[in-house]
Amino acid sequence: MPYNPETSNEQLKTYTKNQAALRNGQDRDEIWVAYRGNIYDVSRSRLWRRGNHYEHWAGQDLTAELEKDAPHTANVFDNFPVIGLLT
Repeated sequence: MPYNPETSNEQLKTYTKNQAALRNGQDRDEIWVAYRGNIYDVSRSRLWRRGNHYEHWAGQDLTAELEKDAPHTANVFDNFPVIGLLT
């Protein structure tokens, strides 16, 4: 399901940090990361294939890390579907 900005966030399922942590690419095939309250499925990215991308780990909220020292902008998530909301 590609991200559609016209889709209301009310239609997205919500997940806790513990639920998102299970999608870390280690225990399941799902690789998710959270950013600014949205959960993105990055499973198809070759850069996240093992559940980590440089020093960042999947299954976590990366908001603080990316806003502090990421070499790219938030637009990097435009390539990934929003599959839920982090509660």
